[in-house]
Order: sequence, then C-alpha cells, then structure tokens
Amino acid sequence: MRNRLIFIFSLCFLSLGFSQENQEVPKSFSLDEAIAFALENNRTAKNAERDIESAKKQKWETTATGLPQINANIDYQNNIKQQVSLLPASAFDPYNQIRQLNDFYDLSSLPVVDAIPTAPGANEFIPVVFGTKQSVNANITLTQLIFDGSYLVGLQSAKVFLEISENAKEKTDLEIRKAVINAYGNVLLSEESVAILERNKITLEKNLNETRKIYENGLTEEEDVEQLEITLGSVESNLRNIKRLRELSYKMLNITLGIDLNNDTKLTDTLQALATLNIAPSILLVEDDVTGTVDYRIATNDTRSKELLLKLEKSKALPTLSGFLTGGYNGNGNSFEFFQREQQWFGSAAFGVSLSIPLFSSFQRSAATQRAQINLEKAKDDLLETEQQLKFQIAAAKSDYQLAIEEYETAKKNLRLSERIEKKNQVKFFEGIASSFELRQAQTQLYSAQQEYLQAMLDVINKKAELETILNQTN
Repeated sequence: MRNRLIFIFSLCFLSLGFSQENQEVPKSFSLDEAIAFALENNRTAKNAERDIESAKKQKWETTATGLPQINANIDYQNNIKQQVSLLPASAFDPYNQIRQLNDFYDLSSLPVVDAIPTAPGANEFIPVVFGTKQSVNANITLTQLIFDGSYLVGLQSAKVFLEISENAKEKTDLEIRKAVINAYGNVLLSEESVAILERNKITLEKNLNETRKIYENGLTEEEDVEQLEITLGSVESNLRNIKRLRELSYKMLNITLGIDLNNDTKLTDTLQALATLNIAPSILLVEDDVTGTVDYRIATNDTRSKELLLKLEKSKALPTLSGFLTGGYNGNGNSFEFFQREQQWFGSAAFGVSLSIPLFSSFQRSAATQRAQINLEKAKDDLLETEQQLKFQIAAAKSDYQLAIEEYETAKKNLRLSERIEKKNQVKFFEGIASSFELRQAQTQLYSAQQEYLQAMLDVINKKAELETILNQTN
C-alpha cells in the first residue's frame, strides 16, 4: 500500500511538472504575448527582480543595526597547567608583627621575644597557585544604539538604493521589451523574405524553362537563357542565406524570451499587421518631458546618492552614543562537575552607556568631506548633461520614426510600380520586344523593392519601439 501511494504521488508530481513546463513555454506567441513572457522569464529580467529583493533585504539589514542587539557567550576554560605566582615568604611569617614591634619598642627583655625564630631572608618567595583548575562563564548582553549620525544617513541611503534597483528593473524591462520587438520583427522579416524569394524562384524557373524551349526552337539567343540563369542563381543563393539567417533569428528570439535556444517557437503575428498597427503619428505629439523618463530618474538617484555620501562624511564629526545591559553567571571547580546540583554559580550584572566623541583627525574628515562635495558637483553636472542628452535623443527618435513612416509609404508605392514594370517587361520579353537584359534589370529592381518594403515595415516597428523606450511608453 505504501509503495502504491508513493507511485501515485510521483505520477502527480510528474504531471504537474509537465503541465507547468507546457504552461511556461508556449508553442506560439503573438508579439504582446512574447513581451509579457519575456518580462517574466528573461534571465536579465529575473536578475533585475532579484536585485530589488536584495535591495529590500539590505534596507532591513541597515535598519536592524540601530535596533536592539542581543548576544550570548559561554566560555569554558581548563587550565591544564595552572600559572604559578611567587609571593614574599615574609608575608606568611606569623611572627613578623612581633618582630616589627620589637624593632620599634625594644621588647628584647621579654622572654617570648627571645623564642621567636629568625625571619626569612628578603629574597625568599613562596610559590602560590590562584583560582581553580576549571571554570565556566556564561553571559548575555543587550546593546542599543542611541545616536549615530552615520546610521541615520545609512537609512536614507538604503531607501535610495532600493529606488535605484527599482529604476534599474524598469530600465531593464524597457530594454527587454525593445529587444523582443526587434527579435520578433527579425524573425518575421526572415520568414517574409524566404516566402518572397521562393515565389521569385518559382517564377524564374518557369521563365527559364520557357526561354530554353524558345531557344531550342531557334527563336531567341543563348544570352537570354544565360541572363535568366544568372538571375536564378542569385535568387537561390540569397534564399539559402536567408534560411540560415531565419534559423539564427529564431535562436535569438528564444534567448530573448528566456527559453531554450532550440525551442520550436511559432509566431502568430505578421509583419504587415504589426507595421500597420505601429503607424501611430500621435506619438510624435507627446511632450518632451524628460523628468518622467527612467534614465533621468537614474541620474537623479546618482545625484541623491552623492548628497548622502556628503552627509555621511559630515556625520562622522558627530558623537556616537550607545548603551548596554549585561548579565551572567560564573562557576569554578577543580574537576568538571558543573552539571551537579552542588555546583555553585555566582551571578553578575551591569549596565552602562558609551559616548564616543571624535576630536581631531589631522584634517582627514575635512578632506573626505571636500572630496564628497566635489563628487556631488560632478553629479549635478552629469544630471544636467543627461537632461540635455535625453531631449536630443527624443527629438532624434521622433525624427527617425517619422522618416520610417515616410519610407514605408514610399517603399509600398515603389513595390507596386516595380511589380507592374516587371510584368510589362516579362510580357515584352516573351513577345520579343524587350531584351533579356531589360527583363533582368526589371526583375532585379523588383527584388530590391521587395526587400526595401520588408525592411521599411521592420523599421516602422523598431523605430516606434525605440521612441517608446526613451519616452517610457509601453503601449
């Protein structure tokens, strides 16, 4: 019965593990699903979350240093060879006081004085051992910090450190979101490129076969066949390269998502749909308020940390006051009988305060304070520089996004024109009006327009993601 229960529980845990694995690694992702999944499972994102938890623990660690601290000590000592002390022999002479009286009052006429033995010599000592061979001392001490300027600064620093970790996590999430968008778009770009090149290859193979038959019948020149062979060879080479890049783009996406490199990931969104969705000129009208961006907050945190370091150096000139309360018991004996009921224990207790006043440090504290002041001035300038840089980055990102939208519209128009030109030249070629060189030129122009159109769609998606990252927008 016991083995059967173990078997059932094992099956439950295994099924739970498989269900969690399937839930954690879906087979297909939309772009929004991929972003949400990466924010939870990307390894960098998880480490940023751990940094926040670590900062919270550090904040409590700093806070706890100013709260009551209780420590207990138990010491056992066995004097294998006890220390010997030498005492003057005269200290143990019972007639020593009578001799001193005799020297002072001249009592030599008394018969008892004559019976006193001679005093020991001045260089004679008696070896004496003090204390017992074994001892146990147990005590407990309560300490409480009453005032310390650096502790107050430390509390403020711990709070700022937590804010720095939270801002770093937000910055990491924004960068991961942008990375997912870029990786997702690259996969879609490679998929669309493969599909287009395969269609172009089929069309070229058809044209080449028809041209060969015409050539075999003596109705065209061999150069026409060779021109189409050159074009087909170039398309086949590009197709093989794009397929290799497609595999790499899937691997890059998996890494960004935080899953296995070779996971069979499927995407549900299309490049065209995402490009259309990301054409939102209204974002260009967003006010350039850099104070709300995470980069500005990170620079502000750096300035605040430098201010706290300055306060810390100044606080080192303040006195430190702490109190303590201690109590304990001590037991002694020549043998180990400390657990016997007859063992005597002697208690002790004390309390007190300690005041430490820094007086003179040979201007060390002054130099440290001045250095902290210099670092603060540098941080303030860095904050102003960051503000200016962010304003420039926002303006540049808006310009890039506007350009991406315009190039997308141009590329879409050029693609339609290139398709019509290629079809006209194809008809003219088979009617004998256009040469193979003109047909190849039209085909090359079409293939270039196709890639430009795909790249324009990807640029719209990526440039909008770049602008949203700088503006701290995730919608």
